[in-house]
Amino acid sequence: MTTVHPVRRPEAADSLPSAGDERSTAGRRADRARQIVGRTAPWLVRGVMGVAVLVFLLLAVGPHVFGYRTMTMLTDSMAPEIESGDVTVVTAIGVTDVTEGMVLAYHMPIGDGSLVTHRVISVEQAADGSVQIRTKGDANDEVDPWTATLEGDTAYQVRAVVPELGHLVTLLRTPVVNQVLIYGAPLLLATWLLLSIWRPRRSTDEDVEA
Repeated sequence: MTTVHPVRRPEAADSLPSAGDERSTAGRRADRARQIVGRTAPWLVRGVMGVAVLVFLLLAVGPHVFGYRTMTMLTDSMAPEIESGDVTVVTAIGVTDVTEGMVLAYHMPIGDGSLVTHRVISVEQAADGSVQIRTKGDANDEVDPWTATLEGDTAYQVRAVVPELGHLVTLLRTPVVNQVLIYGAPLLLATWLLLSIWRPRRSTDEDVEA
């Protein structure tokens, strides 16, 4: 009795497992982790540096170029429009242009004369030509217990609010963070440059035919 065995075509032959397939699961995970780090780290460094540059431009360069001032809100007296930790952007206007409804930043005429940012609820011109205002915080129940006289020819009106930026500014001013930035910024820059040059090399497995 003759037995006939089927003959497979060469292209249908089974491939033997390559040496590269013998890598452990841990090794494959390590390679994938390196690839993920290699892809995300540059963007993370770029993001941190981009935020730092924007904050610097807003707080240090902008006031000299565009003439505005920035102030950090310390209380919630103007919430929800302006909350504690927000940074306000104010610009100068003529004292005679002040009207009810404006939000002004001015020095209180009592106590230590600290800066306050409240809404104008009344404007009066005194006999000597000076402008006097009454103000109130949007979140306060009572009107401010003083009448403020706007000195000079200019007042400062709130034009924009940057939420939460004041918390970042306060953090950056702490001694520990200052030291980290002094020594960490060059390290971040060097890391960025190295990651821009280095790219994880992809390994390809070669099929071995029987």
